[in-house]
Amino acid sequence: MARGLDHVVHVVRDLDAAGELYDMLGFTVGTRNRHPWGTDNRLVQTPGFFVELLEISEPDAIPPHGETAFSFGAFNRDFLADVGPGLSMLVLEGSDPAADKLEFDTAGIGGFDVFDFSRQGKRPDGSDVEVAFSLAFARDAASPHAGFFTCLQRRPENFWAPDLQRHMNGTTGVAGVVLTAEDPAAHVDFLSVFAGTTPRRAVEGWYIAKTPRGDIDLMSQALFTERFGIAAPAGPGLRLAAIRFAVADIERLRRRVSASRMAAEEIEGLVVVGPKSALGATLAFEPAA
Repeated sequence: MARGLDHVVHVVRDLDAAGELYDMLGFTVGTRNRHPWGTDNRLVQTPGFFVELLEISEPDAIPPHGETAFSFGAFNRDFLADVGPGLSMLVLEGSDPAADKLEFDTAGIGGFDVFDFSRQGKRPDGSDVEVAFSLAFARDAASPHAGFFTCLQRRPENFWAPDLQRHMNGTTGVAGVVLTAEDPAAHVDFLSVFAGTTPRRAVEGWYIAKTPRGDIDLMSQALFTERFGIAAPAGPGLRLAAIRFAVADIERLRRRVSASRMAAEEIEGLVVVGPKSALGATLAFEPAA
C-alpha cells in the first residue's frame, strides 16, 4: 500500500531563527516543543503534512544508537555536525508500525525496533495536550545523510490544528519532496519498498513515486540543478534536497517572498528559495493543481 508524505525534518542550529525564517516566508509556525531525548522542535503544518524544524537543545541527553534501536536525536546531531543545517529525514504516513517493520526487515532495509513515544503539545489557544506517535525506521545503507521512517499518529485529534494550517503566503498543502543521488536508479528498489509504490521513470535520471499525499521525485544531481537552478546537496547516496509546496495564488507568494528580501529564483513557474537563504534547505513553491 502506498504511503503518503507525513513530514520532513529540517534540522537547524537555532530553532528560533528557523521559525523567523519560515515566518518571513509567510508560514504560520507553531510554538516550541520538547522531546525527552535532547531535541526541541517547532512545526509548520499543512493538511496531513508538516515540516519539523528541529534543534539539538541538550546534546548530553541524546541516547546513542543501539543494535536494534535507532536514535532520532543522534542521527540529527550527526547530520548537523557532518553536513550542516538542512533537510535530514523523510517521513511517510504509517498505519501499522509492526507491519511496516516486518516489511522493511524482510526487504533488508530495516532491523530497528518500533519506537513509541508521547510528549506534551499546545493547542493554538495555549492549552496543553498530549500527542503520541509510533515510528518504524528504514535505512538505505548507501545513504548516511538521509533518514527514513513511517509515523503513526496515536492522538491525531490533539496534533492537527486547522488554525496552524492557514498561511499568509497562500500555501495549501505539500506538492512533493525531491530526493537526489548521483545514480538515482541504484535507489529505486529502496524507495519502492519504503514508499509502498514503484517509482516510474520520467526521463533518464528522474523517477517519480506517486503517493496518496504528494510526489516523491528521485533525480540526478545534474537534473536537480537544471530544474531548480541551484546545486544539489553533496554527499554519497540519497539526499533529501527540496520540499515542494502548493500555493493557491503564486502572485501572492511572489509578493511575500519579495517582501522577505530573500534571494529567490523563478524557473518554469516555480519560485525557489535556495539553501543559502533557507538554512540548508530548498523550498519550492508552485501553483496548486
